[in-house]
Order: sequence, then structure tokens, then C-alpha cells
Amino acid sequence: MRNKFILTVVFVIILFFFISEKEKSYAHPVVLTPGDAESVQMLQQPLNDIDESIKEAMANKVMPGAVALIARNGTIVKQTAYGYALRYADSEFNEVENPVEMENDTIFDLASISKLFTVTAAMQLYEEGKFELDDPVAEHIPQFAENGKEDVTIRQLMTHTTGFKAWIPLYNMADTREEALEIVLTYPLENEPGTTYEYSDLNMITLAALVEKWSGQRLDEYVAENITGPLGMEDTLYNPPASLIDRIAATAYVPGRGMIRGVVHDGNALVLDGVAGHAGVFSNADDLAIFAQMMLNKGIYQDVRVLEEETVDLITTNHTPEFPGNDHGLGWEINQDWFMSGMASTTTIGHTGFTGTSIVVSKNKDTIAILLTNRVHPTANTPSTNPIRREVAQKTSDAINAWSARTLAFLVEDFKNVGELSPEVAHSLKMHLTAVNQFEKRNMPEKVLKHMDGFKLMLNQKIEDGLIRDEIYKTLTRDADYLIGKWQ
Repeated sequence: MRNKFILTVVFVIILFFFISEKEKSYAHPVVLTPGDAESVQMLQQPLNDIDESIKEAMANKVMPGAVALIARNGTIVKQTAYGYALRYADSEFNEVENPVEMENDTIFDLASISKLFTVTAAMQLYEEGKFELDDPVAEHIPQFAENGKEDVTIRQLMTHTTGFKAWIPLYNMADTREEALEIVLTYPLENEPGTTYEYSDLNMITLAALVEKWSGQRLDEYVAENITGPLGMEDTLYNPPASLIDRIAATAYVPGRGMIRGVVHDGNALVLDGVAGHAGVFSNADDLAIFAQMMLNKGIYQDVRVLEEETVDLITTNHTPEFPGNDHGLGWEINQDWFMSGMASTTTIGHTGFTGTSIVVSKNKDTIAILLTNRVHPTANTPSTNPIRREVAQKTSDAINAWSARTLAFLVEDFKNVGELSPEVAHSLKMHLTAVNQFEKRNMPEKVLKHMDGFKLMLNQKIEDGLIRDEIYKTLTRDADYLIGKWQ
């Protein structure tokens, strides 16, 4: 009897420990607060340099305005507004009489970043057991089987591997939301399911139709009730009311529609009454940062759990290894250098929007980089925002990597791990940086500067010998210069 009592006590203790550990992983999620870059081991200068990069892009008419937000370990180290939310009256760049300056809380038409909300909604319903990822879509919406689509799966919708073509002009094909959905659901494929990667809005329009079927609510109602509302994202919504117009960035001038402001820019989303799986969400930098931090917190923000930890892991896993270079989680893009630049890695997720928006979330660096622009104001015929997206992401990465010789050594190790540096070259560079790190610890500026100059000479020798690729050389040299600047 005594042994049975002891076993029971031991079992209770183990159970208590298990529950405590599980609760501990959920407890005290990181909450965003403003703070200094230094408090999270980021160098301020690269973050300051973002200002000049964005101003140069505005001078080159890439966009009239922007808001940048950078956060690490829950600390917002930079949030800055630039230029104008409304500047032009027409597509000829004629200015309005009273331009509206961009503010930190300006609300933007997110365009394709809306897809992330659609996927989040779907995965909440996945947790409720409404579907399995490899269910055929037609199992849930029978009419989707038309035109050879009976084998398309829900996972393929979320990873853009269905075989759908990239885009169709729904706004010229339908007059109502119902007609538009009917066209998408019965539209034929261009390729066999699973054989190609083709980023397509049709995938997310279909996924939204599934969300509406499973939940019994229109997508905007579901998102407000289950995602943005609980998270306190008060400025994130579809079809913003007229009362918010003064805070919304204008997008393009469209003949027949005039200068668009406060109404979704995407024509296909418009015919879907502004509530679509691929576009339609309006938001600002603060709210998007909450959404991003929720992902870094494994599905929870403050005391609100939006997704389970396992679901976040599933969402952020690469589901398209058969298409190298097109790494894709569920909805989120992964490791995309074309807009993530120095933040890109196999654990970095993000997305962009046609209107000039982008979000990058690095798990390894516990860092968020958001750039919201109204680059289609007053016309979509402007230079690409990809260079400035890359610049913001790169400067964010520089602020981390150039913090110390130790963090610079971590960058060298990363380059070695992905095959950009040979083990021999990486070893010699890291040995030098280890010595510099000792001088940093002893607060010996002259020694740090002397040996960092030596590090740069070493880089010069390596590139002359053909042992370092030009892009890697530029990155390491730039970060070395930032570190030297810190100690001068």
C-alpha cells in the first residue's frame, strides 16, 4: 500500500513538472516595446543609414513615402515615417494642393501580405479538425473538381503548387463576388498538380472560399473575430470605414476609379467586395509587428494564443524542397534573398505586396523588419521596390552582425555552413575575429581598430586569391567598417 502511495506521488510530481514545463513554454510571451538598439545588441549606425537609403529611393520616385519598423527580441529599435501618404492628384505626378505626410501609424493597403491572414485563418480551422493538409480541395468544395482539379490538395493551395496560372482578370470576367468565386473554383489548371511552382492568387482565393465554408463566416468576419480582434490589431481590417480615410496611404490613380485611397487597389479583390484570400487587408506597421511577433512567439502574443506551437512549426517549414529557390511554407515565403537580403536563411519567413509592402521575420535573429510603402502612388509604372526592400533587410542584418567581433564571427560561420566560405578561409577569419573580441572585452579601442584593419587586409588578400565571392567580400567589409566606426 505504501509503495502504491509513493508511486502515485511520484506520478503526480512528474505530471506537474510536465504541465509546468509546457505552460512555461507558453508563459510570458515577448511583447513589443520601444527601446534602444544597444539594449538588444544592435549597432545604431546601420539602422540610421536606412534613412538615407529610403530618402534616395523617394528621390528616384520609387515611392512617395514609407514607414520602416525594425524590432529585435521584442524591442522596437526603429520606427520611422518618410515622405507622403498622399502627394499626387493623377498618374502624371501632378501634386495635390495639400499633401498628407506619412505618419508611423499610417494604414496601408497590404496587397498580397493579406495571404498570411488567410492562411492563419485556415490553420486555425485545421487545428479544429476541419481538414487535413493533403485532403483534395474537391472533398470540401465538390465543384472544384471541374476541369481536372479533383486531385489538387489544400497543401498545394498554400504552397502555390496546384498548377494554376499566376493570374486572371476576374474584374473583367465577373460582376459579383459570387460570379467571381464561381469562375475561380471551376477554372482549369495550366500544369499537373504538384509538378510546378507558380505563385498564383487563385490559390488563396480558393483557400478563402474553404475558410468561409468551414467557418460559416465571410473571411473578413472570421479574421476580425479570431485573429486581429483578439490580438488587439485595431488598425487591421478589410474595407476600412470612411472615418479612417485621413490615416490611409493613397495608392494608384486608375481611370474610372480616380485616385484610390481607402479602397482596395487590386481589381480582383475589388470584384470580390474587397474581401479576398489574396488581397484586401489594410494595416499599419504597429499591427503587423504584433502579427510577426506572434509568429516568433510560436503562436501567442500577450495572453492570446492564435495558433498552437506545432502549427507555427508546420507553417514555417519548407514544404517545397522539390523546387529549390522557391522555398515556401504554408503561405509564408522562406529564405528569399530577392527581398530578405542579409536576413535570408532557412528559418526566415516573409512576404511582399504589390503596393510596395514587405515583412521579414527571422527566427534565428529573433528580428522583424517591416517596410511599408505606397510605391504604386500615383502609378504602378514606377521602379521596383525590391532594391530598397533588400537594403532595409540588409541594414537590419548589418546592425546585428557588426555589433561585435563575436557576432561578425557568427556571420562567417553562417557563410561557411551554407558553402559560401571554405572551412579553411572561415577558420582563419574567425581566429582573427576571436583575437579582436578579446580586445573588445578589455575595452582596448586602439587594439580593436588596429586588428580590424588587419581583418580587412585579410579580406582583400582572400578576394585577390579568388577565395571569397565578391558579394561575401562586400558584406564582410561593410560590417567590418561599421564595427570600426563603433570603436573610433
